[in-house]
Amino acid sequence: MTQAELSLRGVFTPIVTSFDADGNVAHDKIAFNLERWNRTRLNGYIVLGSNGEWVFLDEAERLAVLETARQAIPREKLMIAGAAAESTRHTIALVEQAAAIGADAAIIVNPSYYKGQMTPPVLSTYYRTVADHAPIPILIYNLPPATGIDLPAELLAELSHHPRIVGVKDTGGNIAKMGETIRRADPSFQVLSGSANFFYPSLALGVTGGILALANIAPEESVALYDLFQAGRIEEGRALHLRMLPVNLAITSRWGVSGLKAALDMVGFYGGPPRSPLLPLDAERQRELRAILEQGGLLAD
Repeated sequence: MTQAELSLRGVFTPIVTSFDADGNVAHDKIAFNLERWNRTRLNGYIVLGSNGEWVFLDEAERLAVLETARQAIPREKLMIAGAAAESTRHTIALVEQAAAIGADAAIIVNPSYYKGQMTPPVLSTYYRTVADHAPIPILIYNLPPATGIDLPAELLAELSHHPRIVGVKDTGGNIAKMGETIRRADPSFQVLSGSANFFYPSLALGVTGGILALANIAPEESVALYDLFQAGRIEEGRALHLRMLPVNLAITSRWGVSGLKAALDMVGFYGGPPRSPLLPLDAERQRELRAILEQGGLLAD
C-alpha cells in the first residue's frame, strides 16, 4: 500500500491502553471501548500511541495489545500501530511485527535520546531506512513536547517523496509550519493535525484530518468538527471548537493520560488507572474535570 492507496481523511483517535487495578493490561476493557467506538463515525485508531502509554509496556505486552485491537477493529476502520524504538533496527522489527498482526500502517515517533545528534540528515536516514524495509505504510509522528525535537518542514517535505511514507501527525501546534509542510510536500503526502487544540483552524490550511485525544471521549463531536468545515458551516464549527477547547486542554496538556482516563470513566467508557509511575487524578481534580465535561456538554445534567 502506497500514499495514493491509504486515505487518512477524517478523524482518528489514539486509544488508551486499559489496565486493571493491579496494573495488568485489561484486554477485555480494550475490546469493550473499541466496540463502543466502532459504533461512531471515527475513521480509525492509533494503537500504542502516546495515550496508549506504550513507553510503559514491554514488547510482549505491546504485541498482545495490537492483537486484541486487531480482533476488535473492523476492516473498514484503519488500525495504525505505534511502532517506535530508538534504534533503526528495532523499529524495523516492530513494524514487521505490527504488519504480521494486521496493522494497516505504522506511526513512528522519531528517536530522541541522543537529541543533540538527531540532525535532519540522521532523521532522514532513519525514516527512509525504516520505510525501505516496511511491509506497511509509515506515518511520521512529530511530537516535540515529548522528544524535544520539532521536525522541520524541509525534512518532512523531503521525506514526503518516499512512496511508503504517507504522512505526518504533527502535534507541535505551529500552524505556520504545518502550512509550509503542506505547501512544500508531495501532493499525495497527508498532514494530520495532532491535537483538537488546533484541528479546526488547521483544516483551513488543508490538513487531511486529525488524530485527536479528544475523540476518545467525544468521538461524534470530533467528527462533527471535520464535517462542519467540509460543509462550509464555519460559524457552527467555530462554536463547537471553542466549546471543546477546555475539554481537550484538560485531557492533554493539563492532566494528560490521567485526565483522559478519568474522563473516559465519567462518560461511560472504561478509563481505569494509568500505569505507574503516573498517578490517577485525586478527588479535587476529578471534581474539576467533571465540571469541565459538564460545561462541554459531554455529561448529562
